[in-house]
Amino acid sequence: MFMKRKVRCVPKGGGSGFAYFLGMIGSAVYYVGQAEGFWSIVVALLKAIVWPAFVVYDLLKFIGV
Repeated sequence: MFMKRKVRCVPKGGGSGFAYFLGMIGSAVYYVGQAEGFWSIVVALLKAIVWPAFVVYDLLKFIGV
C-alpha cells in the first residue's frame, strides 16, 4: 500500500530579523540621545520600534512618489 511521508517545513533565512534588531537598537540610541524628559524618551522608544516606516516614507518622498 501507500506509505505516508511526514513533511517538515522549516523556515530559513533568519538574518533579516537580526538586521531589524540591530536597526532598532541603533535607532533607539539615536532617538533617545535627542530626547529630553521621561515622555520624550517613551516616544523615542516607540519611534525606534517603527523606524522602517520612517525610512520608507522618506525614501518615497525622496524619489517623488
